[in-house]
Amino acid sequence: MNSDSAAIERNEVIGAVDKGQLRPISIPASWVLEGTPKTRVKVLSEGSTDESAFTIMWDCTTGRFNWFYSIDETVYILEGAVTLKLPSGETHHLVAGSTYFFALGTQAEWTVSQYVRKVAFCHSPMPAKLRLAKRLYKAVRRSVGMGPKDTRRIKMFDEA
Repeated sequence: MNSDSAAIERNEVIGAVDKGQLRPISIPASWVLEGTPKTRVKVLSEGSTDESAFTIMWDCTTGRFNWFYSIDETVYILEGAVTLKLPSGETHHLVAGSTYFFALGTQAEWTVSQYVRKVAFCHSPMPAKLRLAKRLYKAVRRSVGMGPKDTRRIKMFDEA
């Protein structure tokens, strides 16, 4: 079996997700700054081809807490709102339809005034030394005519 057929076999239909399917999880007590926020989660997908990505649905009730990102995470707010405060003092108010990216190592203070529900696209980035090795490998392949010139994004999203 080649890698393309292996990827095809990993595809799955997730179907509609009801809020009732989310299971309770806890925010570490030392992160909670105010209130008693209740959080729930459901893993929507895992097992990306390189095993470095997964997708979740997450919700939270009223409260204020810190969040420390040990992965890259892009969130899309489905319902409700949250105000984010970064260590620099910069704030962002996210509402339904908002998207925000948190890089690995980011810390943000979340203030949920009533309720928020999000989909989070999570990715565990390669360590810096492996990223460097990968870039060098690709550069060598390009220099000997064995690789594409630009591999920074998927070509299907380029303008015509």
